[in-house]
Amino acid sequence: MRLRFVPSARRITASLSLLAIAVLTGGWSNSVLPVSGPQSTFDTQGPVARAQLDVFYVTVWVTLAIFVIVAGVLAYATFKFRVKDIDPNRPMPPQGHGNPLVELGLIAASIGALVIIAVPTLRAIWYTYDVPEEHRANAYEVNAIGLQWWFKFEYPLEQIEGAGPLVTGNELVIPAGRPVRINLRTTDVIHSFWVPKLGGKVDMIPNRGNHMWLQADNPGYFWGQCAEFCGESHAVMRFRVIALGAEDFAAWVEAQKQPARSVEAPAPGTPVATFASYDMTRKKRNAPGYSAEFDRDPMAAWTAFQFPDKDEDAALIARGRELFREKACVTCHAVRGHEGMGVTGPDLTHFGSRTTLAAGLLENTKEHLHRWIVHPNDVKPGNKMWMGIGTHTNVTMTGYLAWDGETKSYTGKRHIEVNDEEARALVEYLHSLK
Repeated sequence: MRLRFVPSARRITASLSLLAIAVLTGGWSNSVLPVSGPQSTFDTQGPVARAQLDVFYVTVWVTLAIFVIVAGVLAYATFKFRVKDIDPNRPMPPQGHGNPLVELGLIAASIGALVIIAVPTLRAIWYTYDVPEEHRANAYEVNAIGLQWWFKFEYPLEQIEGAGPLVTGNELVIPAGRPVRINLRTTDVIHSFWVPKLGGKVDMIPNRGNHMWLQADNPGYFWGQCAEFCGESHAVMRFRVIALGAEDFAAWVEAQKQPARSVEAPAPGTPVATFASYDMTRKKRNAPGYSAEFDRDPMAAWTAFQFPDKDEDAALIARGRELFREKACVTCHAVRGHEGMGVTGPDLTHFGSRTTLAAGLLENTKEHLHRWIVHPNDVKPGNKMWMGIGTHTNVTMTGYLAWDGETKSYTGKRHIEVNDEEARALVEYLHSLK
């Protein structure tokens, strides 16, 4: 005698329900499903993200209840009324045309489910749209500007005499425990500003102002990402948000307002600098780069980046500063207090104090910076430093690639050449800008 196990509809429904509950409520978040990563929307660290997650859970529970009821009835009917033997002569069962009471009840239940979802949704939309009235007096203001493919941040409340507002690139530092209103702008195409642990996605639209607000409950280091396809390197258009305590934030602002740090040039007759030794293996295109130490504690890494490197080489730094002028880097980049006055690329006044480069794709180490300077198109395909400013049919400011204005095409030659020795000097100079 062979025994057969036929699962009942009740058992199947119960198993599916338990599985769904475990997954959707994060019961397996660390052991089975990794929902607590650096860009997880389930690991909320601010009131805006929490309000949006609450709406998500309301929607999940309502739809889960609908699924369980509908799937349960379907499973019950399937197993209860399934044909046990085939008889072509069996008469048709009695046919019905619906029950008005049941149909009206289902309509009422559907409307009720929508109301249950709509009320918290509308409340969250109102709450997350702008800083609540009672907190506006304490709100901090920042301008975020999207460009292909990086983010520029302006601090209108932090004016620098003769230079305008404080400007940084790709790393937004904010005060923790304080609402931050972000004015969203773009200079080219549609981008979308997203810091998953602090707030949802809001679009940056050409010729139209937009805004959002967020708040970090505690000091921390948060990952951000452009969430709207914006061209060739959209997938690697990232940024960071660093939240600091009130005193640390004030100290950071004061340090950022200062001109670029200068390293005293070596005295005449000083021995020629020896180049630092680091791995320069050619990496795969778009390959990100972070060390295990950085991943374990990025906030500690950010703090360490605020201080000068212990192995600085004054002669190499001086040579790098000369090359920064000679290679036309000053055309696109600003270095307040030094030679750079450009505005089309990220402000590099305090570049050495940032933890990332290439719009958050790489950890700001000497190896990765060397890779970015020598092979920018391998790191971020189509970037403006490589292709030039303009379009593929009209380049108005030449980058690494030579452009022929008459034929409106690239010549296939290099306009800017940076060899290994020059790149090492530029790396030392840029890393000295703390």
